[in-house]
This record gives sequence, structure tokens and C-alpha cells, in this order.
Amino acid sequence: MAIREQPETVQIDGRRLRLTNLSKVLYPATGTTKADVVAYLAEIAPVMLPYCSGRATTRKRWPNGVGTAQEPGEVFFIKNLESSAPDWVVRADIQHSGGPKTYPLVDDRATLAWLGQVAALEIHVPQWRFGSDGSPRHPDRLVLDLDPGEGAGLAECAEVARLARSLLRGMGLEPVPVTSGSKGIHLYSALDGSHSSDEVNAVAHELARAMEADHPDLIVSDMKKSLRGGKVLVDWSQNNGAKTTIAPYSLRGRPHPTVAAPRTWAELDAPDLAHLEYPEVLRLVGERGDPMAVLLGEPDEPYHDPGERTPGSAERARAEREVVAAGGVSAPGGRSDRAAGDRLARYRSMRDPSRTPEPVPASVGDSGGELSFVIQEHHASRWHLDFRLAHDGVLVSWALPKGVPLEGRKNHLAVQTEDHPMEYGSFEGTIPQGEYGGGDVRIWDEGTYELHKWHEGKEVIAVLTGRPGGGLETDGPGRTAKLALIHTGGRGGEGERNHWLIHLMDAGASGGAGRGGGAKGGAGRARVRAGDGAEPQGGDGAKPDSGDDGQADDGEGARDAGGSSAAPGTTARPAFRGRPPRPMLASAGEVGDLVDDIDWALEMKWDGVRAVVEVEGGQIRLTSRNGNDVTKLYPDLADVGVCLDGVASAVLDGEIVALDGRGRPSFARLQKRFNLARPRDIAAAAKSAPVHVMLFDVLAVGGKDVVDETYDERRRRLREVVDPDRHPRLAVPDAFEGDIEAAMRASNEWGLEGVVAKRRDSRYVVGRRSRAWLKVKHTLTQEAVVVGWRPGQGTRGGAVGSLLLAVPGDDGELHYAGRVGSGFTQREARDWVDELAKIERHTPPVAGVPRLDARDARWVSAERVAEVELSEWTTDRRMRHPRWRGWRPDKAPGDVVVEAPG
Repeated sequence: MAIREQPETVQIDGRRLRLTNLSKVLYPATGTTKADVVAYLAEIAPVMLPYCSGRATTRKRWPNGVGTAQEPGEVFFIKNLESSAPDWVVRADIQHSGGPKTYPLVDDRATLAWLGQVAALEIHVPQWRFGSDGSPRHPDRLVLDLDPGEGAGLAECAEVARLARSLLRGMGLEPVPVTSGSKGIHLYSALDGSHSSDEVNAVAHELARAMEADHPDLIVSDMKKSLRGGKVLVDWSQNNGAKTTIAPYSLRGRPHPTVAAPRTWAELDAPDLAHLEYPEVLRLVGERGDPMAVLLGEPDEPYHDPGERTPGSAERARAEREVVAAGGVSAPGGRSDRAAGDRLARYRSMRDPSRTPEPVPASVGDSGGELSFVIQEHHASRWHLDFRLAHDGVLVSWALPKGVPLEGRKNHLAVQTEDHPMEYGSFEGTIPQGEYGGGDVRIWDEGTYELHKWHEGKEVIAVLTGRPGGGLETDGPGRTAKLALIHTGGRGGEGERNHWLIHLMDAGASGGAGRGGGAKGGAGRARVRAGDGAEPQGGDGAKPDSGDDGQADDGEGARDAGGSSAAPGTTARPAFRGRPPRPMLASAGEVGDLVDDIDWALEMKWDGVRAVVEVEGGQIRLTSRNGNDVTKLYPDLADVGVCLDGVASAVLDGEIVALDGRGRPSFARLQKRFNLARPRDIAAAAKSAPVHVMLFDVLAVGGKDVVDETYDERRRRLREVVDPDRHPRLAVPDAFEGDIEAAMRASNEWGLEGVVAKRRDSRYVVGRRSRAWLKVKHTLTQEAVVVGWRPGQGTRGGAVGSLLLAVPGDDGELHYAGRVGSGFTQREARDWVDELAKIERHTPPVAGVPRLDARDARWVSAERVAEVELSEWTTDRRMRHPRWRGWRPDKAPGDVVVEAPG
């Protein structure tokens, strides 16, 4: 790491950390700087973190360095987490006599680097770890601190370590030595977590007494300093739940940068055994790995060194009897897997791997440093979602009986369950009935999260980014959402101790408004400013698709770009007394329809609602495709009249769009602007889902019609009379410079629906569909008439589960075309119940509905038009895999045209 005097902010595994005074010397005897310390911690992190993570960390800080043996530096022993600590440092509470104290947990490389930044050179941790509920678990390791008294040294400690090894092995434990970096040696053995700290401490005490009885000239178990001369104290007390020990691989605050270094037994036998400084530790780890890996269930060397005498069964039995009988407790069992009795113990106890397809691994997994999440839909005795966050080698899990909250004002219950293995993140299948959690499990959404806060057992705040089209995007608050989990347990009694609340803090939390999808070099570029208040919102139920005619799929209208007719109270402005013209409409086409002997202009398809924009004397009127005045529904466009340059009036054709977090048009987001009447609701929607208008044609300039001019002539006029730089919510996208294949590739890369090809020699045909404009799309979209709905189950109980659709046949009559049950949000599904009740009828308005679809259907009059995306049409003219895109309130049933009946 480069040494700089100036502060610098670095990214470490996705976390921002400000580093200062990196050239400050912390170890004068060796010239070791803060930069060296931070670099060491970053490099040693992969092997050090497993012995620190999940443990309350106390620190010894030397802000001005360790000084010299003659003039030691000032040191501070710190328990409580500093108020200046980054929010992303994982933390947990311990109850003390004076109240709770909050401790940091060293769970990641960034936290280690932060400790180096604040010169916390020594990291001390207990032998137990926190559970994800914030409560201390039983210890998962036993430690003996071999501390030499005056007249004894490291060689005597090594001799005692070998004696202790024989006894510990007789108890089924495999110890690993650590030269402490100070004076003595620590011996660690993995436990199975079935014994309390008091029990382990008692066993360690009796073990020390037994060793003292066998070797009184070498070993002492009493803490009195007067008894230690020439002997080695076997300090058993660090197994007390309130005590801590220097963490393996931690630096020491000695004159030289020594390390509490795990060693092999062969190294302990070396005649020149000495404490190691950090460069030597890094070298050894690179050459022979981590000797402590055996504590993690990953042996790095054979249990028995070559030529070592293995204690016989009689000797082992005697040693165990002496230790256990003296203490009156059972010996700590000896599985070396740290998870055996720890974070996955409860999970394993509830599952029989011979009876369930769920993963039941033998050890805690490895997240690879990635912060991942998974939400699984679980059809057990009751439907619910299982919400799981990767943390400390497991998936910390909550059951959400009512799903993920869709709005910030309504919290949902989250019931914390047992930690799950990392392997569960990809699990889908059927758990047999009779087994725990019996029922179907499917992945609802998955992705990564950005950690903002993790307070064990108290509070978790994270920004989730799901997969495209996942449940967060289609049935939840949005593909990116900031969620908080807050523990409330215990308020309602013992049975509610695992109760939390899950709260939606923000949808679209990580993004900002992006730029409109534009081509390189200006082709197709929408000059829409990033960040004009267009905060990305959740619930974009479909991928960005464009509308229809002209630019959108006849995409025009919240009830015609806003309501079923003009919104209540909406009237034409006095300056606009004539009936506005209807826009020209495009026909469906394919790439092959663009014949070579015709010169085509290629425009991107914008996914919005069509609008005729009339500007006169600085005032505007916005009219939907069906001729309804929707001006008051879009107050954020009220002043776009300032865009006119050199003329007082014009009639323009364009598309109103709402942009997602990446600057792409989102029809689902635009739905938030539909069907509003109250000014308060309109103003709120304008703030949460602001819109832009993309202009692509002109019908009149200065009171003179120009519809008979060619496409190229009208586009020149449009550029002459409209200056898009005058308004941040207005753009005049350029035509694409290239052939249709390149245009389709570009639109696909930009996340758009396709291309609109327009004959350059064509005139503007008002209010009619024409083959002079062809819409060429990547996916098939279809308008359809809603003829009924089926009630939902599970989280959609009391709401719409699916909508039944119909399209016109060759005879002009409506024919059943299938049902759509994905792509809309839970909130929409609830709201539709009341809306559809207004047009309910007792019999189906179409014939031929299959019995399975009609069994619990609620029928409605064939009045409302919707739009879906589908993979294809079946041979019997049914939609395959339809997915909701939104209502088409600007359309009447008679306007529906089958795009490609198959």
C-alpha cells in the first residue's frame, strides 16, 4: 500500500474507509508505519478472520505508536465501540453491571483495516461467539495460556505444551499451539459447543491442577506471582465467559511488531523457537498454510507428528478420569468442526438428511466474501417467505408471514428462525410432508446486499439488489430496496423472543436517475439530465418495454395517459379551444418488412404513454391518444413550453416516460401516475415517479399545419423550433445512424423494447394506423381485454391472483386467450379487487374458458384493456407465459389488435 501524507478514501470489499497519517511510525524500533500495519491486516485477513468473527472484540490502541522499551507509548484499553466507527462495522451488546456495552465484531477485512487505521494493534476476543439473535453461545474452543514466570522462558512453555497435548488428546481434543508474541504460548482446542463457559472453565482449572500434580517442579496452576518463579503458569481462567485472549494473528503492542502466531508442533520442537514478527508470519502462512485450520474442521497437518509417542488407552483414561472427576463435570466433546455445536447445530438437529432433500453440510460454509441474500417462497403449513442474509458463514434467516413490505408506513412481522447453511441459498425442491417445514420451496428472489448496519440481535439495515424480474421487482417494493430488521422480541412474552419487524426504508435505494438510453455518438441519445429528482422507485413489474404507435405501443395513457377521461376538475386551458389532433399510429412489423428500396429512419421505442403536446403563449396542453386532457396529471411538465425557440405556438408529438434507476423508460413505474384525481395524490406521484417527455414529431408550427411534409422535413422543423436544453425534462432523441440490425442490437443493449422504423418520404397521417411506421420489437407484447379474475392465495389472499384475458378473433368477437398472474405488485392486486367489483357480472363475457381457469373465477364486463408480454402464441391461440405490463386505460376493447396470433 502506498504511503501518503494526505488522507485517502479506499474501497475494501465494497466498504468505504478513510485512511489518514499512513506514514506515521507505530513501531520506532523497526520503522513500521501505520501503512505497514494496515497492509499486514489486509493480507492476513483470510486466515485471521475465522478466529475473530462473531466475537466481542476489545482493543488496545496506541494512537501515537508503541514507543520504546525506555519510553513506552500511551495505550488505551477499549471495550465500547467508538462513536466514530463506520456504520458498517458489525456490532453486538454485552450486559455489564453498569449497563450494556456495544462491541465491534471483526467479521470482515474492512473492519480489520479500520482497526489498523485507529492503531488498535492488539485485538482480544473471548472463546465464545454471538448467535445471530445477539445472545452469547457456548464456547467453541478451550484455551490454556502457558505463562512463564521469572527464570522460565519459551522453551519451558513448549515443554508444558507437549505435556498438555497428551492430556488434551486423551480427552478427545486436538490442541494447536500459538506463540503469543509476548512471553508464552497459548493452546487452543475446538469444542462442540455443548458446554457452558463455566463448565469449560472448571474443566480447564482441573486440567491445570492435574498437570501441576504430575509436574510440580515445572507447572503451577495458582495465579499468585510468588509461586511462579522458574515455573510455567497454566492459566485456565481465560475460559471464563467474561475474559478475553489475544486473537490468533493479532499484532502485539511490544517494541517490535510481534504476532500471536499459530505454529506447528514441529516448529515448537525447534531449539531456536522464538516469537515471530509479522513479515515472518506472512511468509510462513504462504509456505505451509494455517496450523489452526484443524479448529475449523480443516486439518492442515496429521494429528500425530512422525515418531511421537501416542498415549495408550490406559494413559488417556487415567488423564481424563483425573481431570473430569476433580471438576465434577463431563469432558468437553471433541469435534473439531466449529459449527458442529455452533451456528448450524440447531439446523442439523431439526433435519434428517436421509429424509429431506435440503442440504445438511458437516461444517459452516464460506460466502467467499460476497454479501448475498436469497428469499424463498415456502408453501408449508402456511405460506410465507423465508428471508436469508449471508453473514459469518451462514444464512441468517427470518420467516415473513406477510411477505416483504411494499411501503414504508406498514411494517411486517419477521420471525427469526435457525441459521441455515450457505448451500441453502440455491435450494429449491419439495420437503416431504411430516418433515420439518414440509412443502414446496422455490427461490422468489436472490442477489447481493450492501450492509449499512448489523447489530447482532438488535437491528440489521441492508440495501438489497435482486435479480431482473425477481420477486422484489415484480411482487415487492422494487429490484433495489433498503430494508431494516428491528428486533422486538420479549415484549409479548417468552414465545415472542424471536419476533422482529421488517421495515421498508426506501425502494430503489442504491440508484440514482440515470440517463436516457441513447446511442454512442449522439444516435438515439435522449438528452435527459440525470438526477432531476427522478429517484428510482420499486415495483417495476416488467422489464423496460416501449409503447406502440409512433414511439410507444399505442402507449398512451393513464386513462389516456392519466384517466378514463379528463381527470375531475381538469379542463382545457382557455388558449386551446379546438379539439386536439389524434396521433399517427404504427403497425407491427419485422426486420424483414424493411425493404431495401425504401429509405427508413430508425428511432428507439420509448416505453411510455403517447401525448400530443400543444404549446401556445408559454402554456401547454397535454392530450392522450384518445383525446383526453391530462395536463393536470403531469405538473412536472407544466412549464415545458419554454422549449419553443422563435415561435409562439406548436403542436408536437411525443411520449411521456418515467425512468428507472438506470435511466431506462419503465412502463411499470409510469403506472404510478395513472388514475389519480386528488391534487395531493398527483403532487405526491410527481415527486416519487417524475416523468420526462420525448418529442419525435411536429404537426403544426405557428398555427400552420405541417402534416403533409415528409418525415425528414418535419424532423428539421422539430429541431428548429424546439430547444431541449431549455427544460431538464424534455428531450428530442436523434434517429439512429445505422442499419436495422445495428439498431436492434443497440436497443437491446440499452434495455429498450425495440425500434420504430419510419419512411423518410412519408407524411403524417393524423389519427390513423399506417404501414409507413413499423414497430419492430424484441419481445412480443399484446393488448387484451380483461374478462375476469381469480382470487389469490398465500400472500395474495384477499387480492387478485390472476387476470383472465381475451382478444378479438377473426370473426371480430372476443375469444379467451389465457390468464396472467405475474408481473404486478401485491398492492396493485389488492387495489384491483375494489376496482373490478364495480364492473362485476355473474356470467363470463366470453365462451370457451377452460374449467380449470373458470373454477373460482369472478367475471367482469369486457370494458378494461391491459397489456402483457408473452413468449409466443400456442396453436389454439392462447398466450404462452404472459407477464403483466400494465393497464391500457387509453384503449377501448375495440382498439385491441392481435399482434401475432401464431
